[in-house]
Amino acid sequence: MMDAFRLGGDFHSRTAMNMYPYIREAIDKKHVLLEWHPQPGEDKPPVPLLKDAFASERRKAKMLNFSIAYGKTPVGLSRDWKVSVQEAKKTVDLWYSDRKEVLTWQEERKKEAREKNCVHTLLGRARQFPSVAHATNSQKGHIERAAINTPVQGSAADVAMCAMLEISKNARLKELGWKLLLQVHDEVILEGPTESAEVAKAIVVECMSKPFNGKNILQVDLSVDAKCAQNWYSAK
Repeated sequence: MMDAFRLGGDFHSRTAMNMYPYIREAIDKKHVLLEWHPQPGEDKPPVPLLKDAFASERRKAKMLNFSIAYGKTPVGLSRDWKVSVQEAKKTVDLWYSDRKEVLTWQEERKKEAREKNCVHTLLGRARQFPSVAHATNSQKGHIERAAINTPVQGSAADVAMCAMLEISKNARLKELGWKLLLQVHDEVILEGPTESAEVAKAIVVECMSKPFNGKNILQVDLSVDAKCAQNWYSAK
């Protein structure tokens, strides 16, 4: 998974390619393209893109990329996809076949919740599960999903919080007249003078890509997109 993040590009298409051998074969034979970066004068790719030729497979891969973090089961996914539980399980197994380390990590978090009654985020914030020893099967399922999700979304919150602190304490941004207005999940909105917008944007990107006191302690880069606009709608 870290290799996929380092390669960048269309993460969901790359996941689909690794899940389905026939898609990889189509890529290898150049019948479809994983991604396309147009050159001057080019208005369409020479062959179809994976996201168009295998839209259904990519859609399932994308849904799984997000659902796995919530500990979603084949039963839940079968409802989302309107397919049988067996078919959903087969698709989930395909996802895990290329991400065995993720399954190992999830099992470790479940074990941690059972044995220590808590799990932790990247920066050590704990979510307690005091009732795990006396939980019903239904409650245990909820606890296991929370044990998987908390380190993921909680750590994402850690990153966002640290990035905002880096932005808030940046002396150059203050000097240029920029201030942090709003945070929405993994996005931040700043307001300031138009004439220094590009300089401020570069500073914000640096703060967000290295949010831990000017460093990135993760094993993959934190990719940051930024835009300057007169309002949020235009920036989106």
